[in-house]
Amino acid sequence: MSEAAATRLSNWQAAWVIARRDFLAILFSRAFFFFLLGPLFPLVVGSLAGSIGGKVQQQAQTHVVALAMSPEDSTRVMDALQTIGPELDGALPALVRADGTDPKAILAEPGHAYGAVLSGTPSAPVLTGPDAQLARWKGPLSLLAASAAGEAKLRFAPMELDTVTQSAASDRSDRIRTAQAGQLLLFLLTMLLAGMVLSNLVEEKANKIIEVLAAAIPMDAVFMGKLVAMLGVSFVGIAVWGTAIGAFALASGHGLGALPEPALGWPLFIVLGIAYFAMGYLLLGSVFLAIGSLATTVREVQTLSMPVTMVQLLVFFLAAYTLTAPGSPLEIAVCIFPFSSPFAMLARAAQSGALWPHLLALAWQGLCVLIFVRFGASLFKRRVMKSGRSKPVRAK
Repeated sequence: MSEAAATRLSNWQAAWVIARRDFLAILFSRAFFFFLLGPLFPLVVGSLAGSIGGKVQQQAQTHVVALAMSPEDSTRVMDALQTIGPELDGALPALVRADGTDPKAILAEPGHAYGAVLSGTPSAPVLTGPDAQLARWKGPLSLLAASAAGEAKLRFAPMELDTVTQSAASDRSDRIRTAQAGQLLLFLLTMLLAGMVLSNLVEEKANKIIEVLAAAIPMDAVFMGKLVAMLGVSFVGIAVWGTAIGAFALASGHGLGALPEPALGWPLFIVLGIAYFAMGYLLLGSVFLAIGSLATTVREVQTLSMPVTMVQLLVFFLAAYTLTAPGSPLEIAVCIFPFSSPFAMLARAAQSGALWPHLLALAWQGLCVLIFVRFGASLFKRRVMKSGRSKPVRAK
């Protein structure tokens, strides 16, 4: 065995060298810093817009009704409100005694935001206001006025409450919501981050760096190393975004909304979510690498990658469609098809407590990654060798 053959790196060692090189080069670049900031701006703007919109909506839809009755009748209505209001659990609006007796003048009064005006007497009440407010408060205020007039002797019987935590129907409905949220997050992260593989390959191909690597290292190792490096960079980006979102939620004092617990439990569901993101990213990245071997310019990249993006979108919709039909032939086919398998199996993790299908699916997805990487590497190598082969010179 020659000295060169003895010191030659194995495929896995070469892939690790490429992965470490690309990971550090991208992680400490200015472009990656601005890439991390990109998704945070829409999040901040959307949160601020939602907060402002909520404030505006709260101001626009007031829950205060002006009470324009005589002092005696107003006192009786307010006493009735104290009696039956807690039992109606917020169905009654807040009542405020108004100055004056003309309902229209009270509604037009500047500086107040009354939704409606309750006038007349408890026996013959009159409610004045917009149609939406009248339809909303007609029934509760009629009941309140009848109670104040003594015409409705209300007595709320003590009721024993027997609460059940979950039922079969509510369990299934809640877990479907968790499955939908997991699929959507997985799809968004995969599509957002997988494009880095393509841009990195095209850039190195334009600079002839990839041809130097192809001459020194097997292309399978180059492709696998690039995929692993981009996957590591993606995890860094996800960690940064997750930390920023968590800090923003804690600073604002609002929770993000608790999703129902999946069938496998949150710890195992999160682990499987990370594994399926890795497999989905590697599968889509391997296709993008094959596309990069066919493209020579950024315009060609955009033209060739668009069909893949549209197909991936259709695959996501198909996986979402089979959520409500677990175990059906279509759902099983979606679980087997490599590019839809991560989405469908993550949904299964939310709805089913069986673990062995996930181990089988991850092994199948890993095998497909190796096959696609081998195919993309051979395609790229043929094109590079073809582009670098010179024509033979004929002797005269």
